[in-house]
Amino acid sequence: MSNEERVQIPPKPTAAPRVAAHLLSMDTSMLAAVQASPHSAMQADPYTQSQSLVTDATDGTAGRAPSSAAGTSADGTSTGRESTGGTSAARSGASMAIGTLASRILGFIKGMVLAIAIVGTPVADIFEGSNYLPNLIFVMLAGGVFNAVLIPQIAKASKDPDRGTEFISRLLTIGILGLLGLTVVVMLLVVPIMGLTMSFTGRNMELAITFGLFLLPQIFFYGLYSLLGQVLNAHNAFKAYAWAPVINNVVAIAGLLVFIAVAGSAAATPHTVENWTLGETWMLAGTATLGIVVQAAVLIIPVHRLGLNLRPKFGLKGTGLGSTAKIASWTMGTMIIGNLFFLVILRVATIPTGGDSEAAPQSDVPGMFVLSRATELYIMPHSIIALSIATVMFTAMAHAAASKDLSGVRSSLSTALRTTGIATVFAGIALVVLSGPFGMLFSGNQPDVGRQVAITLAILAIGAPFYSINFILNRVFYAQENAKTPFIIQCIMVGIGLCTALAASQLPHEWIIYGLALSYTISNVSAPIISHFFLRAKLGDYGGGLILRAHMRYLIAALVAGIAGEVILRFFGSSTPEGFMWSSIAASAIVLAVVGTAMAIIYIVILKQLRVAEVDALLNPLLAKVRNRLPSR
Repeated sequence: MSNEERVQIPPKPTAAPRVAAHLLSMDTSMLAAVQASPHSAMQADPYTQSQSLVTDATDGTAGRAPSSAAGTSADGTSTGRESTGGTSAARSGASMAIGTLASRILGFIKGMVLAIAIVGTPVADIFEGSNYLPNLIFVMLAGGVFNAVLIPQIAKASKDPDRGTEFISRLLTIGILGLLGLTVVVMLLVVPIMGLTMSFTGRNMELAITFGLFLLPQIFFYGLYSLLGQVLNAHNAFKAYAWAPVINNVVAIAGLLVFIAVAGSAAATPHTVENWTLGETWMLAGTATLGIVVQAAVLIIPVHRLGLNLRPKFGLKGTGLGSTAKIASWTMGTMIIGNLFFLVILRVATIPTGGDSEAAPQSDVPGMFVLSRATELYIMPHSIIALSIATVMFTAMAHAAASKDLSGVRSSLSTALRTTGIATVFAGIALVVLSGPFGMLFSGNQPDVGRQVAITLAILAIGAPFYSINFILNRVFYAQENAKTPFIIQCIMVGIGLCTALAASQLPHEWIIYGLALSYTISNVSAPIISHFFLRAKLGDYGGGLILRAHMRYLIAALVAGIAGEVILRFFGSSTPEGFMWSSIAASAIVLAVVGTAMAIIYIVILKQLRVAEVDALLNPLLAKVRNRLPSR
């Protein structure tokens, strides 16, 4: 389970989203928006995908036949809307894809620079835990209301004669006041909140509280970004919302570089709680919050350019929010339950390094920083691949479900699972094999930290394909306007997760983070099994045998590629502490490029030999685009 999973649960669709919706939602999350995992969700573009689905699921084209929504008349002739709206949607989709890719790349660079700045010091886990809270609190207390209740109403109001000016003015007024009130209350309660959610003691807790005062204001700006972004989306202005997280990452990276220049890197100047200064807090936590502030602020100008003449207005009576809230209550409950679980994860994850820093060398015990970097890595294939495929297939599922076509729903589900699996199964094996060089990227050039990230990543990667499978299975429930069943499944999974996480908390401190990674994997493997039984009862047989056989072929090819990759790694010194792979961040990047490419080629060749049809389904569109861009003879 992850923040990204919870954040991206769309409310019950009333009909299939139109083309622009799924173009928009082709992955801009944590692309994280959530930044992805427990942690990735925090970095900065929360909710883009799920909101895009919501935005267009309720617009005026909802419920039309697919061809009509796409700009083609019933007789197959062009309506004229296709050439303008379709081209515009394609351009917007391409711009968003580039913005998303840039944001993700910069997010990884930020993680690498952060590691150089503070990894291996007591400050790293204190900052990581404190920076975890703002997005988590926002998602738990406000994100559910925003996603499931307010956003559909913004899209609906945008079709009014005044383009939603009256409603949006009222919504922004009450939303901003509510966010401000929530943030103020959390800031006033910073001491008990930190004490309840983290296991730090003594001076470590004092520094965590100080960080909290700098970081918790992010709650307000996450909410403002979400509100303004959805106003833009509802009026088909997508680019600013997609590119704002890029600016956030630039600001955060700049702040980290200033920190390294002034205070020194972790390797050159070990940072401790005892020698930490207020100025360093401003540079580290202050610029992290500044990035979120800028991310929200840059949306004000494009919202103003919509010409809606927005003004402060109070009162929401007669807007229909009450009935919408009742319908979306199961979705909100699912998000709240899941995020309460991650508060427990946060407390357990801060146990290993929670005591005063004199107790043990920080680099010898993996903590919150290691878990965060590993979760960002393991969720990456899902964020890039599975979310995109699931979003496109959700359109087909929603059309079929709206027509009561269970056969069409089953067919779309089977196709989505088989198409996604071809990428996620390989990614899972590749992450295990390449966990070492991946870990070194976030090690701050400290091999011991790199090995800690690598071990944690290898454990998490085992469950990565199952995570994507469960995500797709749950999309079917939402396509059928069933939010209650995912809530029940979430409660079961939270129960399993709590038991395994609490068991991990009893391990020796040096093993707790690995135990939590195993807890994630157990949950990820269990989730699709549980979802399968619920879904089969409602949908019948959706081709389980065909899906299983396809995944077994993927696994055989991935294992062969993995064995080859492991052999190649030996030539880069993976088996010795002094090997080239462990020597530096640059060396690990070279190893990743060489071995990763070799594994991918071997995997595709074997799939071709096994006559896996899904390979062509994935590769042919890409190859066609490449051929079209080549100069004609």
